[in-house]
Amino acid sequence: MDGIDAALLKSDGNGVVTPGPFASFPYDPDFRARLRRLLGGGHPVEGVERELTLLHGDAVDALLSRNDIDRAQVALVGFHGQTILHAPAERRTWQIGDGALLARRLGLDVVADFRSRDVAEGGEGAPLAPLYHEALAADLERPLAVLNLGGVANVTWIGEDDDDILAFDTGPGNAPLDDWMLRHTGEPYDRDGALAAQGQADEAAVAQLMADPYFARLPPKSLDRDAFDVASLAGLPTADGAATLTAFTVAAVAAARAHFPTRALYWLVTGGGRHNRTLMALLAARLTAPVAPVEDHGWNGDALEAQAFAYLAIRSVLGLPLTLPTTTGVPVPTTGGSLHRA
Repeated sequence: MDGIDAALLKSDGNGVVTPGPFASFPYDPDFRARLRRLLGGGHPVEGVERELTLLHGDAVDALLSRNDIDRAQVALVGFHGQTILHAPAERRTWQIGDGALLARRLGLDVVADFRSRDVAEGGEGAPLAPLYHEALAADLERPLAVLNLGGVANVTWIGEDDDDILAFDTGPGNAPLDDWMLRHTGEPYDRDGALAAQGQADEAAVAQLMADPYFARLPPKSLDRDAFDVASLAGLPTADGAATLTAFTVAAVAAARAHFPTRALYWLVTGGGRHNRTLMALLAARLTAPVAPVEDHGWNGDALEAQAFAYLAIRSVLGLPLTLPTTTGVPVPTTGGSLHRA
């Protein structure tokens, strides 16, 4: 809920991937607050959904304008929207964002609604970036792990052979810590992990959180951002709470290794959490393999998710799978997305 990432990508939807320009557009605090109220699906979405869609149109315009790119050069837009509810066990997932409105606004074909078909077919509907991770990693040494530290953390394990891939949500990412920061300090996140670095993690509380049966479940598996009840931390000093939630994220990532077919030689980290120095230092200390931001291998971690949905949009119009049994648990390789013509 920080804002909109927009990225240009040239690809055949398979192994040819050429990233282009990227830009990020933060939401203003008022809109972010309105968006936050929709979490869980308990409030009317129409006005906010329209506003969110039009903001995405503005983001596309700005990206093209800043880079002097003619709109006619763009074949397709991948529009993920904003997840406000994710309950795959109930075969429910809800991303707001009006693909038809965006197509009219931009005069471009738009692919939206990437998750619904996978969930309807019995998959987890997440994570969706693994096939793009695999395309990017074509020339890298394997096995490797790509860790995305978003609101929820997810990992893609990529083996030595083509389509030797496993993906799942490891546990909390930035969401519980962001919520803690907003509630206790008014800040939207722990910048550089500075507050957590001042605190002491409550290891007993971390152990209690790690007792959640989710961590023993075999992947593929996925989570809602509010899946874990952290009310037991309410009495902790603010810095200790931040340290404890950071340690919880790290413990969950470490536990994910038990599900890998073989040990990852190294970990590449993307998502906003890679900017959290305390979180990255704890991961490096806990994981028995080198840990580095994806930029160390020439990827743009800020652009990666936006690029992934451009890639998936291409695969969608080509009728190629977006998800696999080993990435979401869907019974067979499954395409998805809804195409809205300009």
